[in-house]
Amino acid sequence: MESAICLTQESKTPWNKDKIIGQKRPLKLQEVWSIRIRLQLAENLRELALFDLAIDSKLRGCDLVGLRFSDIAHGPTIMHRAIVLQQKTQRPVQFEITEQTREALAAWIVHANLKDGQFIFPSRKHASPHLSTRQYARIVERWVISIGLDPSSYGTHTMRRTKATLIYKRTKNIRAVQLLLGHTKLESTVRYLGIEVFGDRSR
Repeated sequence: MESAICLTQESKTPWNKDKIIGQKRPLKLQEVWSIRIRLQLAENLRELALFDLAIDSKLRGCDLVGLRFSDIAHGPTIMHRAIVLQQKTQRPVQFEITEQTREALAAWIVHANLKDGQFIFPSRKHASPHLSTRQYARIVERWVISIGLDPSSYGTHTMRRTKATLIYKRTKNIRAVQLLLGHTKLESTVRYLGIEVFGDRSR
């Protein structure tokens, strides 16, 4: 299983220190929509953009919070696809930015008056230039609690696993999910999805 520990430049302490660590559950489709609707009704532009981008990008927490304006936009236009160099593997990974995520990002960028070169999710704390993985973990915890889920079973890796799991359930295409997650080994993707593969299904 991939390590959920992801350090950022502003903090040397992992967000999951002293927490029970294990493979976190992905969200079900109805749970994704429940959280999204709550954020929309609350008009929480920042967290709606963060939530939608986390689902679409399937990035580890440290890569997500470290995204800059230029990573997902050309001038005022949000890109349909983005490529990010992963901190853990130093390998590029490409992801689609869906229409609803582009709309959420555009609204947040205008509201926050973000410019080229700035982080998409700047921290509200002066000590950090962008949202930390610890802050992100607390936000995710708040999301899952808001729809009645047990926070001990969910975490930032939930956001990374959700779309990959939904895609696998729909297509049964493990290699496609492997590419989406940026895994170098198919076995890593199999373990990540928590599935058993028989015969030609892994080919």
